[in-house]
Amino acid sequence: MYHVWGMLGWQDIKQRYRRSVLGPWWLTIASGIMIGAMGYLYARLLGQATPDYMPFLAVGFILWNFVATAVTEGCTVFIAAEGIVKQVKLPLTLHVCRVLWRNVIVFAHNAVIILLTLLFFGKSLVWPGVVALAGFALIILNGLWVVALLGIFCARFRDIPPIVASVLQILFFMTPIMWDKSMLGARGWFADINPVFHLIEVMRAPLLGTGIPYVSFAIVLVMGAAGAALTLYAMTRFRARVPYWL
Repeated sequence: MYHVWGMLGWQDIKQRYRRSVLGPWWLTIASGIMIGAMGYLYARLLGQATPDYMPFLAVGFILWNFVATAVTEGCTVFIAAEGIVKQVKLPLTLHVCRVLWRNVIVFAHNAVIILLTLLFFGKSLVWPGVVALAGFALIILNGLWVVALLGIFCARFRDIPPIVASVLQILFFMTPIMWDKSMLGARGWFADINPVFHLIEVMRAPLLGTGIPYVSFAIVLVMGAAGAALTLYAMTRFRARVPYWL
C-alpha cells in the first residue's frame, strides 16, 4: 500500500510546515550552520585538518539525525496513529512506512549539505555514491524493524519512550560522530560494539573515500536479518493486541 503511506507521509510534512515559506529547508539551513560552526571549532580542538573533518562531521551528523529521529518517532508510531488504528483496518506496517518515509523526505533535504560539503572539499561522488546508496538502503531496512518493534512495545509500556530518548542522548556522545574511531587507539573495540556506528559507517566511509567497510556491511546485514525475525515474531503474536493497548 505504498500509495497510502506515501501520501500520508507527504501530508505529514506539508502539515508540519504549512504557512512556512521555506518549509523543511529551515532544518537544512539550521543543520548547515551548526555543522559549519561545530566543524571549524572541533577541528581545532581535536587537532584535525578541516578539509578532512568537515565532511566527516557533515555525513555523520546528518545520518545521526535521521536515525535518532526515526527511532524517537518509532516509539510513538502507533500511539500517534491511534485514531486510524482503532477505526480503520490497515496493516500496522503501513504506519511504520509512513514514519520512515517522512524522515527520508527530511533527510533528502539535509543531504544537500552532504553533497555541497563533499564537492567543496573535492571528494569524488560517482562510485562512492553508489556504494553509499546501498548503505542507506540497509539503514532504511533496519529502520523498518526497529520502528515496528519499538512501536509495539511502546504501545504496551509507555515508560519506554523516555528511556529510549535518554539512551539516544548517551549514544550521541559514545558514537564516532564528532570524534573519529582512530582516536581510541587500542580501545577501538569500544566503537565496534556500537551498532549505530556501523549503521553510519556503511554510508559515511564510501562517501569519504576510505574504502568499503565490509565488516560494517556484514554487521548491518546480520542486524537486519535478526531484527526482522524478532519483529516478525512480535507482530505475529501481538499485532491483534495493539489496538487494545492504545
